[in-house]
Amino acid sequence: MIRSLIKKSSNPIRKRCDKDDFTRLRKRYEIWYNILQEQNGTRVFRDGKELVMLASNEYLGLYDHPKVIEAGRRALEKWGGGTMGARSANGGRAFHEELEERLAAFLGKEACHVTSAGYLSCMSSLTGFARRGDAVLVDKNMHSSVWDGIRLSMADVERFSHNNPDHLRYLLEQLDPNVAKIIAIEGIYSMEGHICDLPEFTSIAKDFNCFTVMDDAHGIGVLGKKGQGTASHFGLTDQVDIITGSLSKSLGSTGGFIAGDAASIDYLRTHSKQVIFSAALSPCQSACAIAALGVMDTEPEWLERLWANTKRYKAFLDDLKLDTWDSETPAIPIIIGNREKAYHFWKNLQEKGVFAIFATAPGVPPGKDLVRTAISARHTEEDFEIIENAIRYAVSRM
Repeated sequence: MIRSLIKKSSNPIRKRCDKDDFTRLRKRYEIWYNILQEQNGTRVFRDGKELVMLASNEYLGLYDHPKVIEAGRRALEKWGGGTMGARSANGGRAFHEELEERLAAFLGKEACHVTSAGYLSCMSSLTGFARRGDAVLVDKNMHSSVWDGIRLSMADVERFSHNNPDHLRYLLEQLDPNVAKIIAIEGIYSMEGHICDLPEFTSIAKDFNCFTVMDDAHGIGVLGKKGQGTASHFGLTDQVDIITGSLSKSLGSTGGFIAGDAASIDYLRTHSKQVIFSAALSPCQSACAIAALGVMDTEPEWLERLWANTKRYKAFLDDLKLDTWDSETPAIPIIIGNREKAYHFWKNLQEKGVFAIFATAPGVPPGKDLVRTAISARHTEEDFEIIENAIRYAVSRM
């Protein structure tokens, strides 16, 4: 017994696990992995207490729409719970093909490939196209899935200042014009709520002959006609080579997608190991996403409610003179700027019945410690009364 303890303590990996500062920080501040016992509409239950959900990215609130639930139930009855392997080995299913065709048409692209996770799709959008010797120019605030894809691709990387086309242009001017170049951006930056300057970025991409990859996980269902995303919002669908994103936001499911021209998607299916070797999207997840696309097409009132709720909430925060990082979207951070103060702000919200997200460095830049909130089309007048009272209380305790 003593020998095993000595062996454990002397192992360098064990030491790393036992003494990791960020793990201690995460556990101290209860960051991530909060367990919710129940969810009903905009309400969740934690430790027996009912809370208004103000953290979900399910912007349109379609995850429990009757049509979505019924589609998932029918898929389970017909196909079972899973696909038991990768599509490259076990074959795709009819529901994969239907979802891909529906997504491609919705996004205005020729073709699409769906995966079992949004993280996987965003990673694949880089590993599938970039290779050693290429240059990837990436917004410094990009999601970690894209950074992982860049590392795995072995391409050279240049970071440009957040949402700054001028800095991107400067970096491109320094590069060899014969090097293949990819620009990686997000449609909506999920932590900040910023909309990318897509007209400028696509213009620069054209000037320097760059391939453009846009993660629009938080733009789908939020921007554009019928929620068709950031490219649709700006009328620049044809100028963005690849649109990637998640099914777990406005589409009320789980999984991801990569959409583009047919030749690019065929190339991705041939060269991305993440696409080739990962298990396929489940029947239920596929069916729920297909149904959600149908709801978005026939029930535009969800998008209208989302923006009405967003404008109301943003006006309330502005009246309180809270720093919302100039967010333009339903993803709205409340910048506190100090870790302890942000933590207590978050705890005070929970005390008054609101569930939000506490974010601190290294998840956000130093001095930008924040409480991230997100508005849904499903938030009601009663929800807003609770939210507003809770925020006033948290502000009074700062």
